[in-house]
Amino acid sequence: MITREQIPTVLDHPVHDAEGNKVGDAKHVFYDDATGRPEWVTVKTGLFGTNESFVPMRDAHMVEDHLEVSVTKDRISDAPNVDADGGHLSPDEEHRLYEHYGIAWDEAWQQANDPEQGGWASTDPEAAAAGMGTMRAGQPGDDAMTRSEEEMHVGAERQTVGRARLRKYVVTEEQQQTIPVRREEVRVVREPITDANIDDALSGPEISEEEHEVILHAERPVVETRVEPVERVRLVTDEVIEEETVTGTVRKERIETDYEDDDEGRRG
Repeated sequence: MITREQIPTVLDHPVHDAEGNKVGDAKHVFYDDATGRPEWVTVKTGLFGTNESFVPMRDAHMVEDHLEVSVTKDRISDAPNVDADGGHLSPDEEHRLYEHYGIAWDEAWQQANDPEQGGWASTDPEAAAAGMGTMRAGQPGDDAMTRSEEEMHVGAERQTVGRARLRKYVVTEEQQQTIPVRREEVRVVREPITDANIDDALSGPEISEEEHEVILHAERPVVETRVEPVERVRLVTDEVIEEETVTGTVRKERIETDYEDDDEGRRG
């Protein structure tokens, strides 16, 4: 059990759950109005420590520089929303916290009536009539006030904003190219009889019928396609840093001094 003398070593120190996980930092300690014992500690939880949850200090103990409590982090995160700024727990708020953490209200009442357990109800009729003592927040041992301020901590959260895909598909398009093609044409060549060709001219019969045939050739365009690799394509991501302005609200405590001039007291 944490004593009043240990409270300065609890506040603003890490709080770990029953499984050793860090939950947050201790901010306030609430004491029982009747016994003066520390009963609850508030822990800053959530993103940037924006939530403050009540955690029972029963069976809690200090380990080196942090406080270990007997409940799990999930149970703490799901605790009822109770305003810690009021500085005092109402019986209804306290009852809801007891139920959430599975602390038997009747059992706590019996302990409060047990003098050996530091019970207060048996010696305090007014508190007994009201039920379990409500809780107040504070620190023991001095007359100084602690002024606190909220600090805004801004971070970046990575989120999925879109997807990019590479998709390959086939299209058909027409292309035109001009190429030269050759063809053969026939023409008649007439040669006069000369001494050079007289023998060829007289080699055949004198009078006859003859027929000569010439095969003509021509080129025609032929289209052939071949697959050729032309480039490789892939997706890469580039990180671009931009600046965005974030606006939030923070609370700050202010301490004022009031003076009362007791003229009558001085004159007496």
